[in-house]
Amino acid sequence: MTDALRGDADAATALADLRTAAAGELAQRLSPRYLDEHCLLPLGIAEDGALVTAVGRPLDATVTDELARLYRRRLKLVERPAAEIQAAILAARRAEPEESIVERVGDDESAPLDDLRALATQAPVIKLVNVLILDALKANASDIHLEAATDGTRVRYRLDGVLHDVSRPPRQYSQAVVSRVKIMAGLDVAERRIAQDGRIRLKLAGRDVDLRVSTVPSLHGESVVLRILDHGGAARDLAELGMSAALRSQFERLVSRTSGIVLVTGPTGSGKTTTLYAALARVNGPGVKVVTVEDPVEYQMEGVTQIPVNRKAGVTFASALRSILRHDPDIIMVGEMRDRETAEIAIQAALTGHRVFSTLHTNDAVAGVTRLVDMGIEPYLVAATVTGLLAQRLVRMSCPACSGAGCESCSGTGFCGRTGIYELFAVVESSRRMIAERASLDALRAAAVGQGMRTLRDDGMDKVAAGVTTVEEVLRVTGDEEPV
Repeated sequence: MTDALRGDADAATALADLRTAAAGELAQRLSPRYLDEHCLLPLGIAEDGALVTAVGRPLDATVTDELARLYRRRLKLVERPAAEIQAAILAARRAEPEESIVERVGDDESAPLDDLRALATQAPVIKLVNVLILDALKANASDIHLEAATDGTRVRYRLDGVLHDVSRPPRQYSQAVVSRVKIMAGLDVAERRIAQDGRIRLKLAGRDVDLRVSTVPSLHGESVVLRILDHGGAARDLAELGMSAALRSQFERLVSRTSGIVLVTGPTGSGKTTTLYAALARVNGPGVKVVTVEDPVEYQMEGVTQIPVNRKAGVTFASALRSILRHDPDIIMVGEMRDRETAEIAIQAALTGHRVFSTLHTNDAVAGVTRLVDMGIEPYLVAATVTGLLAQRLVRMSCPACSGAGCESCSGTGFCGRTGIYELFAVVESSRRMIAERASLDALRAAAVGQGMRTLRDDGMDKVAAGVTTVEEVLRVTGDEEPV
């Protein structure tokens, strides 16, 4: 990169290759430690003579004054993701103690384990991983993807359900970054041939954060996904989730019954647990005992006994549920009905007068009935205990600043935040008879629609008509799963 920039277009081009900038003459006037400490990177000289500088966070006045004096120019600051700047600085570091380790590790997939551990505990690698996590939290990302590629690690964040590229740390640090994450998650650094799962618990800015970590071997090395669970967040109210007034009123009546099972269905990441917690918040009070078993606990709720699953210690959904029943609960929340044993205990709890909330992975509400039957639960037991099934998806909301056209506020995506679309199958007497008689899924769906159930796509199109989201977004999340 040359030191001369010709306006914003050239600045954008320079920003596209921060690693080149980090190795350039302007950046070399500052020590790597200084760049790293203040998370900044000089990019070039603008047409008006200003020093264009990428910054990952606001700079103190003393820092801007130092830069202005050193370069004898005024500054033009351009915001970039801190992780991207840190990765660029890391790539250009020279004459550091760990450099010999980097040279030995290089691109060799069979690098010595001691070298990998040593590099994974070096300050630059630790800082890069920490910045990636912090940036993801600031962006309200739900997942961090570290994907092994031919030229390094591709870092992506899932924002509002869609993946976005963030940065590409150089390949010589790929294994070090993965090893650092594995060390934090308590995984086996030496084992790179099989998938591993672990967990990282952190306290950042006064918030408890839980990261579920999954690694898989791939063609160019190990890839990692970190699911972010922010325990510092509060459970949301049902009124904030995007339910229509009529559906919310019906759902509140279901969760307020003295017994029976209420199920929330949908794919991973569709907001099922958030809905369950909103339901718990509505019915929780000093006169009831609420106990949950979760994998992991996603929100901390006052007055609720919350039990995390710990398979290594023998605490599964089923075993915890058995113990819960001996604690005289009024309301039980099971994070997910994954198997017949868990479902059978939940059914027995409902039959003995408990309220049970849980989730299932199904495409729509009515399919939750057949999923329980497929697990081995007798249809008459399903009919006797299940009072309602709520299916949901999350759709991106049109940006209020640009009405979906794309602007600076929404980073050009046209969307800002997400809301839910729902369908609620309330199990009435006629439906119970059909379930007990093993009616087909199509027959149950037709009966549910006949009794007034609005489908996911119906609810989505209502939100399109209200200007909340777009047709394309509704079709994206419902796809071909919506029964015609």
